[in-house]
Amino acid sequence: MAAAGDLSDLARVEREFLGKEGAVGKLLAGIRDVPPAERKAFGEGANVLKRELESALAARREAFEAARLAAERAADDFDPTLPAPRPVRGSLHPVTQVVRELEAIFSSMGYAILDGPEVELDYYNFEALNIPKDHPAREMHDTFWCDRDQKLLMRTHTSPVQIRALERMKPPFRAIVPGRCFRNETTDASHEHTFHQMEGLVVGEGITVGHLIGTMKTFLREVFKKELDVRLRPGYFPFVEPGFELDVRCPFCTSGCSVCKRSTWIELCPCGMVHPKVLRYGGLDPERYTGFAFGLGLSRLVMLRYGIDDIRHLMGADLRFLEQFG
Repeated sequence: MAAAGDLSDLARVEREFLGKEGAVGKLLAGIRDVPPAERKAFGEGANVLKRELESALAARREAFEAARLAAERAADDFDPTLPAPRPVRGSLHPVTQVVRELEAIFSSMGYAILDGPEVELDYYNFEALNIPKDHPAREMHDTFWCDRDQKLLMRTHTSPVQIRALERMKPPFRAIVPGRCFRNETTDASHEHTFHQMEGLVVGEGITVGHLIGTMKTFLREVFKKELDVRLRPGYFPFVEPGFELDVRCPFCTSGCSVCKRSTWIELCPCGMVHPKVLRYGGLDPERYTGFAFGLGLSRLVMLRYGIDDIRHLMGADLRFLEQFG
């Protein structure tokens, strides 16, 4: 060890004595061949030798490090007043940033923030949402099934939490459900097998479409910091009746741009009045209670907010992309 000129020489010495095929390694491996009466003393001696060698190696490494530091400090360009290198700072993922912002907005409007299982039962994901096994709407969901009987699956939307909320919460209530969803489909710039949604649900007496429009306009004003026009187009979703597609006037242009595909309108979210069958599945009387629901595509909203042109970036691990949001 004393003759080692640098760390590579020291590493060679370490392999020679403490490596698997080194001298001490062979001693330790040979303990089982020592006569039983001598085995304890032999093993203790071998371990003492190993610890002493490790200690000597550590001391020699410290000496090399001290010599390196002394050489750096003696150099002409050494400046002890320079600041130390700053540690690399992490940052929140863009999806997390948007989710937290939306949670703050809806919390200020009196909404509870709910969560639900990502591995879901067929009953909650389809059946109780008015999508029975023979319903054609099931073909719209490319599902990851977790069992052969097709009773357990990776949830295809956040809507299952609607039923869980109806079962456990007493009206009137307002809630949002941000979370991950999963679809078994081919990925490209606008499709991903794992993506993020946010479900919204309001249930009470006398809830109307007007409440839905007012909620969406308030939400959009807080997100984009200005008043935006919205419009409803008819849309079909089994768990709402009537169902709508809600569009928002493009916040980035007045005469058409690439974001709105030159139409000045952006398709934002499906929504509608909660279907009476869904209310019954949740244990509520649709003659007394009404409600509205909406589903925001969080991945789409994040892409709009930051000008991201490929959804696959959101689930990737490329630091060049993630470091832009620090």
